[in-house]
Amino acid sequence: MSQQFILKVSELTKKVKYILESEMNTVWLTGEISNFIAASSGHWYLTLKDSKAQVRCAMFKSNNSKVKIKPANGQQVLVRARVSLYEPRGDFQLIIDQMDDAGAGLLQQEYDKLKAKLSAKGYFSQQHKQALPSTINTIGVVTSPTGAAIKDILSVLQRRSPQTNIIIYPALVQGQEAKFDIVTAITEANKRQECDVLIVGRGGGSLEDLWPFNEELVVDAIYQSTIPIISAVGHEIDTTLADYVADLRAATPSAAAELASTNILDIIDKTKQLELRMLRQFTNSSEKHHSLLSNLQHRLRRMHPEQYIITQQQRADDLIGRLTNAQQNKLNILAVPQQLLTQRIHKIPLHFDLAHKQEATKALHLRLMDAIKKQHENKQQAFVSTLEQLQLVSPLATIARGYSVTRNELSIVKSITQVNENDTINIQVADGNINAKVLNTSGQ
Repeated sequence: MSQQFILKVSELTKKVKYILESEMNTVWLTGEISNFIAASSGHWYLTLKDSKAQVRCAMFKSNNSKVKIKPANGQQVLVRARVSLYEPRGDFQLIIDQMDDAGAGLLQQEYDKLKAKLSAKGYFSQQHKQALPSTINTIGVVTSPTGAAIKDILSVLQRRSPQTNIIIYPALVQGQEAKFDIVTAITEANKRQECDVLIVGRGGGSLEDLWPFNEELVVDAIYQSTIPIISAVGHEIDTTLADYVADLRAATPSAAAELASTNILDIIDKTKQLELRMLRQFTNSSEKHHSLLSNLQHRLRRMHPEQYIITQQQRADDLIGRLTNAQQNKLNILAVPQQLLTQRIHKIPLHFDLAHKQEATKALHLRLMDAIKKQHENKQQAFVSTLEQLQLVSPLATIARGYSVTRNELSIVKSITQVNENDTINIQVADGNINAKVLNTSGQ
């Protein structure tokens, strides 16, 4: 045989594993648990069998932590698993990622299948849902007349809205015949058209107990109803297909009763608020009309002919008085003798006052010039004094007395440690600069 067709065992198991996992993918199957082991690692190992065959299975910790049942030997279960191969031993096995009790698991599969079918037909679409009426006078209830649900609903309505009418359409809500009863009750309520909204539901229970509300007949009856329907099936964690298709879903029957009713205390409070609003509007309207009437009466009095004549007479009297006073003032002014005016003019010594002002102005000018001159001299003396003081402390004055300043390339040389032999230095003297080279240095 050609060398290329000879495989190692590990290569064979790897190929078989690849073929199984790629071809079979995920499968659902039912069987009885045997040889169940819960390993310390948290993984489960078991065998699934029926009367004719068995297969090894493993369920890892990340998946078995989500399982709601407690598996045990002899238990019938429904599992979803991936077909695989355990390479070290070459054992065919299943890797389980979901496990349920066989009965509940099959129901869940049926539930998911019907949900997908009805969703595709548009049963759960929001555009088909009806809004609850703004005013609800009569509430219909489709449920068992002896169950806990009707007691809860009646209790809530009695407390919140005792004025609301209640019509019970009795129906079985559990068992094989329940779906027919529920459909009949919904159909009857739509035929009689005597309630504004319909509550359809029951108390809590297992998936099997609530199954009538997952039946296609019931879902279709709710979908076809012209009366808005509130579903109230089980507890808050329970969800049925009736919840999806209903116009509104309530977590519990009690919650449905609250959604469908208006609290009588709210009605009383709203009535009181409306009464206060009406009273305020009446008071405001009354005050507004009273004010308008007073304004009209005032305008009428002002527009009365007698009032107009009185006003004109008063204005005429005022004008006559003003004219008389003006004439008298004019006569008084003209009566003043011209001589008095001439005398007053001559009494004012204009030439004397002008000469006096000129003399004062000259005196002030002289004083100003003297002050400016004196201040200028003081500033000049201060400047000369400052220059003399500056000259005394100037380095240039020190150099002029025979001293010099030596610099290297970096700074002023203050120590022989700042220069080395053959360094170039600059020496500043009074009349210029000398460039020199260091031959040697010696300390004191």
